Amino acid sequence: MGRFEDLKPALAMLGLQCIYSALAIFSRAALVHGMSPRVFVVYRNAISTIAMAPAAFISSRKSGRSLSIGYRGFSLIFVTSLFGVTGNQNAYFEGLYLSSSSAASAIVNLIPAITFVMALTVGLEKLKARSWRSVAKVLGTVVCVAGAAAMALIKGPKLLNTDMLPKSLGVFDMLRVGVGVGNRAEGDTWLLGCVLLFVGSCFWSFWIIMLVPISRHCPDHIISSTWMLFFAMFQAAIFTLLVDDSSKVWNLPSPLELGSCLYAGISSALSFLVQAWCVSRRGPLFTALFNPLCTVITTFISSLFLHEELYSGSVMGAIAVIIGLYIVLWGKAKDVEGIEGGIDIEDKIEKNECKNDLEQPLLFGESDDTIKRDQV
Repeated sequence: MGRFEDLKPALAMLGLQCIYSALAIFSRAALVHGMSPRVFVVYRNAISTIAMAPAAFISSRKSGRSLSIGYRGFSLIFVTSLFGVTGNQNAYFEGLYLSSSSAASAIVNLIPAITFVMALTVGLEKLKARSWRSVAKVLGTVVCVAGAAAMALIKGPKLLNTDMLPKSLGVFDMLRVGVGVGNRAEGDTWLLGCVLLFVGSCFWSFWIIMLVPISRHCPDHIISSTWMLFFAMFQAAIFTLLVDDSSKVWNLPSPLELGSCLYAGISSALSFLVQAWCVSRRGPLFTALFNPLCTVITTFISSLFLHEELYSGSVMGAIAVIIGLYIVLWGKAKDVEGIEGGIDIEDKIEKNECKNDLEQPLLFGESDDTIKRDQV
């Protein structure tokens, strides 16, 4: 039973990446069919808030905690919502629309590396030159990001002949347009899209880091997530009203757009809760390292059901992502063992080595003096 408890955060993040894969397919399809990225963000956060509000009320009644978060909690959650939710989602979906899905797949997978650097800067992660755990986290992060980038940028020989598969029907035809790699946009549009995707990745990493102080101030993840989505809804709505002048952008004429908003809102509410819980259990780097798995899952789902072409570069990249993920998880597992045991073995060894380095010259010196006295 204890072993299953240790696996819960990893299983939760794995399931969350499956949800993100479906979200990428539906949201891309809705954007291609003419939906405004900014309106999509507003509806997504509004539906998420409605879905989370009853759960927050029930959680407050059961735990006895107040729904009020105080001035400090308000400041933390408001700033986190502004950059980590509103800024992140607007930058990501706008960048996805302006560039291509291949560029988005490559750039978004920089989140583990960005999160590691941020966590290292603020002291949430420790890096020791003589520690195998630190080497594992750095090496695993590099391998993970390199594998995800290879999936998006390296083709190689084709492994799956899409002509041999049965033709897709109905909704799959529409989704195929949405998730297709597409032609690379020209000039400043493609460059701006890549920049926005990178900015969105930085905002996402910032959101993961900020979950640590938010969890300390408000241990109830349901209440904090509900407030975060509530603030993001109003922030995104104000931003949309300032940018989009036409009222027609708020319409949802097709079932695909309406369904995408509903799925995005419900999945967003669930993802906020799951990620907040995982960060409180395993830290921000553990959570961020699962993001490349979304690229792996999306690639294979698109190949099997949406008839996208599968290349050897994608398979090799997927293998690299999994290897890098296991390397980092090994390093994080050793960190958890050291914390739960109360003794950092590597620190103890390091201190003993330093102590021996200091004691040995004194012992040698004493031995030499003793030999000289005996000789006299």
